[in-house]
Amino acid sequence: MSGHGDPIKMTAHKSGPLRGTAEVPGDKSISHRALIFGALCVGETKITGLLEGEDVLDTAKAMRAFGAEVTRHGPGAWSVHGVGVGGFAEPEQVIDCGNSGTSVRLIMGCMATSPITATFTGDASLRKRPMGRITDPIALFGAQSYGRAGGRLPMTVVGAHDPVPVRYTPPMASAQVKSAVLLAGLNAPGQTVVIEKIPTRDHTERMLRGFGADVSVEQTDEGQVITLQGQPELVAQEVAVPRDPSSAAFPVCAALIVPGSDILVPGVSQNPTRNGLFTTLRDMGADIEFLNEREEGGEPVADLRVRYSELHGIDVPASRASAQIDEYPVLSVVAACATGVTRMPGVHELRVKESDRIDAMARGLEACGVRIEEDEDTLIVHGMGPGGVPGGAICASHLDHRIAMSFLVLGMAAQNPVSVDDGSPIATSFPIFEDLLARLGATIRREI
Repeated sequence: MSGHGDPIKMTAHKSGPLRGTAEVPGDKSISHRALIFGALCVGETKITGLLEGEDVLDTAKAMRAFGAEVTRHGPGAWSVHGVGVGGFAEPEQVIDCGNSGTSVRLIMGCMATSPITATFTGDASLRKRPMGRITDPIALFGAQSYGRAGGRLPMTVVGAHDPVPVRYTPPMASAQVKSAVLLAGLNAPGQTVVIEKIPTRDHTERMLRGFGADVSVEQTDEGQVITLQGQPELVAQEVAVPRDPSSAAFPVCAALIVPGSDILVPGVSQNPTRNGLFTTLRDMGADIEFLNEREEGGEPVADLRVRYSELHGIDVPASRASAQIDEYPVLSVVAACATGVTRMPGVHELRVKESDRIDAMARGLEACGVRIEEDEDTLIVHGMGPGGVPGGAICASHLDHRIAMSFLVLGMAAQNPVSVDDGSPIATSFPIFEDLLARLGATIRREI
């Protein structure tokens, strides 16, 4: 599939029991960071288990454009010969980040404190997304940014010649913003500080330490204070990428709502800043076992045994939002197949993802016969119970991989097939989605 090509209509049909092992791809967040941190080292970083979706491949191309040597040796096996902190070369071409907000925002942070200029663009979805949340803090370091109205791509960033350290409190809970500031701080003297009122996924802090940076995290009355000592010499590493919990969410949720299902999803990251969905599903009555819990590549992982469950609606704590922010679309599908009402507050950040995910899921679920309530910060789904969703709709994916996959999961449990107008963006994060679900017993067909 190509997230940059022609639209691909896809339809999921009602499924029999899903059975077998679902080996989901490597974690997207860690894959991006492994390539970026490898480029910021001197020496060779070796990576195994890298997600080879289009988003991550766009990051690999960008690191080459900034001067790093990035090589693929086999499936998931890559190496990066880096240029060191502050060693980025000025790219000769525009950096096309495709559909990946993580790529463009983290890379803007990386180059913001080097005396180089780079221009960034992306696909139609990415060009709609706000970049002010990155350009505002990197301006404090001394970088300048020139983009379209509303702070949107294409955008040219002129890095600071004499960067200064920054103390910054992001106005929203965003791991991308936090990470961009910390990456900018690598090439600034002194201490760069990020204060998070609501903690977000901590892959950047973990990986910074793993590559040799001096990073401390302290809980204070202000919030979580992350302090980075600037201008470290990062040391090349071997990185084993765990399996992505955001990708695992789709076979897990499908198994929970398709009667008779029983699957194993091995080696899934259980980072506490990422595993909120599994906690929420168990609160709804899901039969999920965590087996063989262990640590791989500095991240906690476990094998998940998942069986079909008759679920009930709950009030999802708003405090859990940051730990499952990417999983709300498929969670809303599960809620539609549960008995009772599921309320999901604190989800305003979904309005500025690859699409307005609250609106996209609300309209698609309504088209499938589900009653929805929403406001700027809350999605409420009135569940129709096992087998109760009529389905039968063609849902708009809005160039959003998670929206497309979520509605295809719904089609596996609905009374009538559910289609998405364009499933091509799935390739950005989960290129084996169709094959994996087919091996478990699902029926997803393309209409090209």
